[in-house]
Amino acid sequence: MIRVLGRANSINVQKVMWCAAELGVDVDRIDIGGAYGGNDQPEFLAKNPNGRIPVLEDGDLTLWESNTIVRYLCETYGDAPWRPADKTPRALASQWMDWYLTCLHAPMTVIFWALIRTAPEDRDEAAVAKAVEDASAFWTIIDAHLAERDFIIGDAPSMGDIPVGCAAYRWHEMDVDRPDLPNLLAWWRRLSKRSAYRDNVMLPLT
Repeated sequence: MIRVLGRANSINVQKVMWCAAELGVDVDRIDIGGAYGGNDQPEFLAKNPNGRIPVLEDGDLTLWESNTIVRYLCETYGDAPWRPADKTPRALASQWMDWYLTCLHAPMTVIFWALIRTAPEDRDEAAVAKAVEDASAFWTIIDAHLAERDFIIGDAPSMGDIPVGCAAYRWHEMDVDRPDLPNLLAWWRRLSKRSAYRDNVMLPLT
């Protein structure tokens, strides 16, 4: 049995759980972090010295960093389309996974923490406005990319859809002034029809 250590409302845990569900991998998820605590304890730090979630345990392997875990699950338990068979689409899927981390994750985190986890009177409205502006620019890139394809690298979803797909739910669920991006919206609605996505990503924002 594979174990995932991390709470369900973490976007990084959601990546892993959505991926595992799509691949049909049976996972025992343990609540760690946030309100549950435990990620600062010696037992957890021995697994991930950064004290962050998720952590995956698969037999003798202990693995952290959510995108790495998604790639591992796809390489070990997946097949096409989640793990593209050819090296070129596989590299492109990986590219978009890392693009999410280097570009989109930071402004989306600012927005999420301000609107969901900070009291209105304590919010830095200027920082939120700047983050929405930055995120909108990055979502516009995705919208243009999706103009000629149904999913991130083609006609079917792959591991490349997972990090950005998790963020897309938050983007469309939070009360922000979003630009009109029809390709992005259509892609997100396609993801929303997938039971694994609904069950593991479309959760109350807390």
